[in-house]
Amino acid sequence: MQSLRNIGGSPYEAAPRGDSFRKLRDGSGAGSGGLATVKFVLSCLIDAGTFLVLLVPILVKYVVGLFVGPPKKDIRGQLALVTGGSNGLGREICFQLARNGCHVAVVDLDAVNGEKTVQDLHQQYGVKAKFYKADISSYESVQELRKSVESGLGQVDILVNNAGVLPLMSVREGTPEDLKKVLEINLLSHFWTIRTFIDGMVSRRKGHIVAVASAAAYLPLGRLCAYVASKYGVRGLMEAFNDELYCDGLQNEVFTTTVYPYFINTRKDLIDALDKANVLGRVPVYSAKTMARAIVGGMLRNRQNIYVPKAMKPVLIQYENIPNEIKRLARRIMLRTEIPKLMN
Repeated sequence: MQSLRNIGGSPYEAAPRGDSFRKLRDGSGAGSGGLATVKFVLSCLIDAGTFLVLLVPILVKYVVGLFVGPPKKDIRGQLALVTGGSNGLGREICFQLARNGCHVAVVDLDAVNGEKTVQDLHQQYGVKAKFYKADISSYESVQELRKSVESGLGQVDILVNNAGVLPLMSVREGTPEDLKKVLEINLLSHFWTIRTFIDGMVSRRKGHIVAVASAAAYLPLGRLCAYVASKYGVRGLMEAFNDELYCDGLQNEVFTTTVYPYFINTRKDLIDALDKANVLGRVPVYSAKTMARAIVGGMLRNRQNIYVPKAMKPVLIQYENIPNEIKRLARRIMLRTEIPKLMN
């Protein structure tokens, strides 16, 4: 693989072509083209047969799952770390976790509301809870956070990457530092926290990582370029990381859950924009408590993906395959406005 330590410093080495490539591909280079074709066809037939045989139990499991939901797992006594836990959705996620007997490390930059959240967790649920002020966009800060949490509450069993920002700006607006900050908070922080806490989960053969993405990971809207790019990144990261856990034989011990929520009634400026455009009654807007209940409920059943509302799942999945003209027509009819007017 390409080295990242000396990019541009070493001569480019092209891949072999022609006879050299055929020799490399076929081993000694022996054998006719016809024989190689036959071998390839036979290999494809064997792979197809193996695939169909192994597909049967997967389909049976899927069909059964349509009628019988998986049981909830017990997280009593475990420790969850929730980023952006002082306010809004993060705060409600903390409450839902505590309701299920989980201890909580509340991580945020807002110390006032963070301490208030911890106090409420103590009073309402009697679980262990502590606030930690940390900038999760900094890898060094996350490393220090791990040391503080482990010395104060213990090792993290559940990581909830909820913190994020939603700037209403075009790629041509704001400063380069603004765009960089969006990606650092919304995407790179997921890399830093996963990289920091995954080793403990692997060594204990137990853990769960939850990432709050967005419906924008499927619905790329103009004037939200940085935000959309960050949420697409979270979606790709979590899908690839889930596969990485499978390759390491950890798929039944360390779980991942990615959440794709629609609008949440937490940010006043967003709700004001929707209200100004007269679309509040035309799009689903959920309370933070309702969304948190869906997130924790899905996590307890080890669901890999959570779509809120559930009815949006087939729409989001198929949306990417629809021509842009049809997408924009549907959006204009639904919102009765264009995105630039909505954001202005």
